[in-house]
Amino acid sequence: MFGLGKPRTKLGEWLDKRGIKQEWLAKQGKVSKTTITSLCNDDDYIPSGTTMQKIIKALREVDPSVKADKFWDM
Repeated sequence: MFGLGKPRTKLGEWLDKRGIKQEWLAKQGKVSKTTITSLCNDDDYIPSGTTMQKIIKALREVDPSVKADKFWDM
């Protein structure tokens, strides 16, 4: 948990631990802030394959070894 005690997804926790803002991920991944908010706060939200690829590509700027199955069941 982070911030005001709101539950976070694996992606949200990963960003929090590294001090990465959701806005950065939205910009780098070229996806909407609404999508990033859902990905960080809603365990039931599963992104499309295209969105997943965009997110992972952006996250690899921070950690080149990161893989999608770290955040989502594949």
